[in-house]
Amino acid sequence: MGRLFVGCGWQLAGEMPDVPRAILIAAPHSSWWDGVWGLGVKIAIGADVSFMAKRELFFWPLGWFLRKLGGIPIERSATRGVVEQMAARLRDSTQLWIGIAPEGTRKKVSKWKTGFWHIARKADVPIVLVYFHYPERTIGFGPLFHTTDDMEADLDRLRDFYAPWRGKYRSIG
Repeated sequence: MGRLFVGCGWQLAGEMPDVPRAILIAAPHSSWWDGVWGLGVKIAIGADVSFMAKRELFFWPLGWFLRKLGGIPIERSATRGVVEQMAARLRDSTQLWIGIAPEGTRKKVSKWKTGFWHIARKADVPIVLVYFHYPERTIGFGPLFHTTDDMEADLDRLRDFYAPWRGKYRSIG
């Protein structure tokens, strides 16, 4: 896809898949800059991607701006029903991508949150793999991923895909 944000030196790699509905996961998520660069890409390429983010980010005036860009505030301490709500939203839409950071935080975690997998499975949509690779200032699209009946094996395969990519402060492994 080539150069993007010429003044900042970031580039896009891979091809954005042509699917109407999907869960998009972006990793590694190690800095608030990931959101800045991710939203920049979304705007620059005109991608219609909604994204889930912690409710605390949706304060005035940033909240208005994030909602305008497709932000969906999530109360992380009371996540009951989020999977079902997001799966229903996907099933009921003819065109919708929902972006999620599988780590659920910028901190290093030993296990990913699994909501994205459950949403994709319940809505019967593929997962779009997006990675940040700070050493080369690259945001890339990987292959479409389709869930199977084995969540643990799927998560292992996803983590293997993300293993080479380096966030601002760390990698997945």
